[in-house]
Amino acid sequence: MARRRWYLIILPAILGVAAGYGLVRVLPKRYTSQAMMLVEQQQVPNTYVEPIVTEDLNARIANIEEQTLSRTRLAPVIERYSLFKEDGKQPPMDQMIVLMHKAVKLTPVQPMVTTPSQTIPGFYLAVTLDNPRQAQAVCNDLTSMFVDEYIRQQEMTAQGTTNFLQSQLDDAKRKLNEQDAILADFEGKYMGALPDETRTNLDMLGTLNTQLEAVTENLNRAVQDQSYMQSVLAEQVQAWNVTREMKDGYVATPDTQGGNPLLDQLATLQSQLSTLRARYTDDFPDVIKVKSEISAIQKQIRDAAPATPATKQSKVPSATTLEPPEIQKLRGEIQSLGSTIKIDTQQQDQLKGQIAVYESRLKLSPEVEEEYKKITRDHDTAQKFYNSLLAKSDQSHMASELERRQEGEQLRVMDPASLPDRPSFPKPLLFIGGGFAGGLALGVAGVLGLEMSDKRIRSERDLQYYLGSSAFALIPSIEIAALRKSQHLKTTGRKDKPRKLIEAS
Repeated sequence: MARRRWYLIILPAILGVAAGYGLVRVLPKRYTSQAMMLVEQQQVPNTYVEPIVTEDLNARIANIEEQTLSRTRLAPVIERYSLFKEDGKQPPMDQMIVLMHKAVKLTPVQPMVTTPSQTIPGFYLAVTLDNPRQAQAVCNDLTSMFVDEYIRQQEMTAQGTTNFLQSQLDDAKRKLNEQDAILADFEGKYMGALPDETRTNLDMLGTLNTQLEAVTENLNRAVQDQSYMQSVLAEQVQAWNVTREMKDGYVATPDTQGGNPLLDQLATLQSQLSTLRARYTDDFPDVIKVKSEISAIQKQIRDAAPATPATKQSKVPSATTLEPPEIQKLRGEIQSLGSTIKIDTQQQDQLKGQIAVYESRLKLSPEVEEEYKKITRDHDTAQKFYNSLLAKSDQSHMASELERRQEGEQLRVMDPASLPDRPSFPKPLLFIGGGFAGGLALGVAGVLGLEMSDKRIRSERDLQYYLGSSAFALIPSIEIAALRKSQHLKTTGRKDKPRKLIEAS
């Protein structure tokens, strides 16, 4: 088939090449300027400072693209470079915006290693225009706009997050201060009855009860000892008085039985002297003073007593009338026991008062504990919320500081806009190759159509297909001999009868 109709295949292919070359010469030239921008991660590891912007990078790039390629951003660029002029006139702005969108192309940079959650490491920004320098200038402007918009959104997100967290932190601090005041007031009101002090109160109550038992026992013992010593003292004083009267010949008479202030004062001083001797020696100043007073009173009694018969005369007590040391010692011990009883009684009253206080605290413990749980629960919740906001606020401040120092995530221009030295459209090889392929395909299709419409039998397979049986014999050279004969007749001018060709089947 190719041998019979080769010219029908070659001719369309040649015409397709010519048509492709013609289109290359006729179509207007377009030039593409391209810049590459990469996203650099923050320099501080995420374990130390968490990034404040957690939105997916692909979504952020799409948002930046929408912001940068908006009408308000592209219109000044179109007017600055007088783009899309036709015969010195510019079409409407809406139409030019559409043309500008078609001229700008954003292509992501494919990473070396792909992962399921892979984010783009960067992207290419390409601008295609009919002037190479305009394409480069517009590409540079759009690249700067992309970088500025990226920085603006990063700073806006960081500052907005910081301001929001600061306001929430101030509010949480105010609530925490209120809870602190409520808790402090409650603790001051029920100091000693708080749940944390229940064990202490029980221990103190046990200790006070033990001390009260010991003091009560000491007090009872002291009272018993004092009663016993007072009875002994009374017996010894009575015996001493009898002995003294017998020794001094003192006989009480009706005249001497009346009340005498000097005698009462003398008795009081003698008792005081016994008490002092029980505690101090005879050289102690108070003892010497009391002795001198006793001597003076005795002298006054002797001077005031009238002279009477020996049988009725009352003798004035002399220095020999002083109580013996045993009685004085008993008086001192009784007085000491009295002091002990007084001290123990006071201590007993104090212990009873303290026990009553601790018992009242323990009675209040259930109610106080229930109220305390509510207050501390609200306080703990406010404290945890404040601590959480404080940690987030610190992280936000550090992340904002990273953004301010440009040490966080940044968009860097790795390759600036290039100046194209050859047109990106039309491409000669593409058009010529396309024309050749199209012409060749058209020629092959035409040849196939012609061959399918041709019903002549040319091979044994065709014969078998159309007749349904195989050939009995073939004479392949008859047609060639007849052709040669016809050519020979044309050259010699001889005319013979045609020979009939017989084909057998």
